[in-house]
Amino acid sequence: MSDGADRASGDASRANDDGGDDDLRAGDDDGPRVAVFRPDDERIDEAVDLLASLGARPVPDPMLAVEPTDAVPGDDAAFVVLTSKTGVELAASAGWTPGDALLVAIGPSTAAAAREAGWTVDLVPEEYTSAGLVAALRDRVDGVRIEVARSDHGSDVLLAGLRDAGATVTETVLYRLTRPVDAGESAELAAAGDLDALAFTSSLTVEHFLAAAADRGIREAALAGANAALVAAIGPPTAETATELGLDVDVVPDAADFEALAEDVVEAVENRSNGRGAPGAAEDGDD
Repeated sequence: MSDGADRASGDASRANDDGGDDDLRAGDDDGPRVAVFRPDDERIDEAVDLLASLGARPVPDPMLAVEPTDAVPGDDAAFVVLTSKTGVELAASAGWTPGDALLVAIGPSTAAAAREAGWTVDLVPEEYTSAGLVAALRDRVDGVRIEVARSDHGSDVLLAGLRDAGATVTETVLYRLTRPVDAGESAELAAAGDLDALAFTSSLTVEHFLAAAADRGIREAALAGANAALVAAIGPPTAETATELGLDVDVVPDAADFEALAEDVVEAVENRSNGRGAPGAAEDGDD
């Protein structure tokens, strides 16, 4: 999971899970219904508030739950790579510090969390993806040890790329990402044709959305309903997953962060209503 998706360590339920129209947070009564799938912590609340401020009617349906492993990064690496705000917060709460290692954060949200923990961030790649991390580190890691600390759903691109660059790489799984048992309101709404847009923030949110639909016996109907609405992905990796699983991706923002995603989703729905095209797809990385 990449910057911002992933992922705070708490997973206390804040969103209303009862389903139906009563769950739509306050927004423009005539605004588009937009399903959002961020983890069930402050990120889902912030996403709902932002979409409502843009005139949308948010449908919060958290598709990720965080299960800490209680592991911490090792202390013998020259570089430590952290790929989410969640990972930073879990490591910090366990009392871990980077020590003399150079600290690499996949993107600005992760870097901000690290600085809030009192750590110095030495590098943030230009592209906030595993490929971006490899590109930023490739010429600096031959013969050195790198610690990659992240979720259990991290991309193999990062480990393979760093090893190809000559580094000795150790991976520490700080937390597991699972699908909440009550996730799936958005799948039911999509199947019924009651969504205007779906805003996916990681490949795993796409996979969990379709898995939740399958559990309800409505996978094909939810897929059709999503494609009849507007499908947005936070970056190319998420868009690629969505496409592979049968979703027609309409929007990928230029910046791989949720604010850009939300703004582009609302604009694209308005453009569609007015007969104009959606904003163009980005070449940047995943959130």
